[in-house]
Amino acid sequence: MEKRRLGRTNMDVTVLGFGGAAIAGERGENIKRVLNGALDAGINVIDTAECYEGGEESIGNALSKKRDEFFLFTKCGHPRGIGSEDWSANSILESIERSLRRLQTDRIDLIQLHGCSEAVLKKGEAISALEKAQERGWVRYLGYSGDGHAARFAVECDALDVLQTSISIADQEAVSQIAPLARARNIGLIAKRPLANFAWKTGHKPINSYHHEYYERLRKLNFDFLRNGEESIAIALRFVLSVPGVHTAIVGTTKPERCRENARLLESSALPQDQYNAIRERWDVIAPKTWIGQP
Repeated sequence: MEKRRLGRTNMDVTVLGFGGAAIAGERGENIKRVLNGALDAGINVIDTAECYEGGEESIGNALSKKRDEFFLFTKCGHPRGIGSEDWSANSILESIERSLRRLQTDRIDLIQLHGCSEAVLKKGEAISALEKAQERGWVRYLGYSGDGHAARFAVECDALDVLQTSISIADQEAVSQIAPLARARNIGLIAKRPLANFAWKTGHKPINSYHHEYYERLRKLNFDFLRNGEESIAIALRFVLSVPGVHTAIVGTTKPERCRENARLLESSALPQDQYNAIRERWDVIAPKTWIGQP
C-alpha cells in the first residue's frame, strides 16, 4: 500500500488508516480479528481517542505485542466520555497517562486535542500541556482533530504537527479552505470520515441521526457513481486521497475483511484528474455556504 510522509513528521503513513471509533463499545474476539486484519492488510496507522468507549483498551490488548508494526494516534480532552470536556493542563496530562496505560505502550506517536474550540486553542494552556507531554517523552508529535475556524488556527499557530479534519465527497469545505494552508506549512493532514459515514449505502435515510446530514447532502449532489456498489467506495476514497496535501484517510469497521477489501480498492490511490475535477465542480455548483465541515 502506498505510503506518504506525514507532513514535517518522520512518519511514513499508509494512505489508509484504521479509525478506532467503529470499535468503541465492542467486546470479544472480533475486535482482535479486526485490528490484526488491519495490520495484515498493510495498514500502519491506528487512530483512536480516550472517549471511544473501551477503544484504547481493545487496541492495547490486541496489538501491544505488535507495537513496532504501526503508528499509534489518540486524542484527549473528553476524560469522562463524549459530551464531557476538560482542557486544563492537569486533566490533559492525566488523560495522556491513562491512554499510555490503556494502550499498553510507552509512547504515543500522535496526540491530538479532540475538537476543542478556537478560543481554547488561542488560550494556549491545552497546547502547552501537549508540549509538556512531548518533553516527558510520552508523545512524539502534536495535533488537533476538528473542523472550521479552529482547524484553520491549528494549522496557522505553528505549534502543531498534524491536523485531522473532515474531508469527503459530502464534506469539501476543507479542500479549499484548509488543505492548501496545511500543504504550504508542511502540516500533516489526516482525513476523517472520508466515506461520509457511508450514508448512501442503504438508499434510504439512515437510522442513525449522526449520518443524516451527509445523507441529505449526497441526495442533492446526486453523484452517478454512488449507484455502483463497491466502485462507489473506491471513488469516494480515492477522491479524498487525491486532495493535494492529504496524507492518509481514516476508515473504521467492525468487519475483519473490510480493511483488506478497502486496501484492494486503493491499489491505485489517485483518482483520474477529470473525475476529481468533476466532483469538485459539482460541489461548487450545488453546495450552499451552510455546508461547512461536520464535527
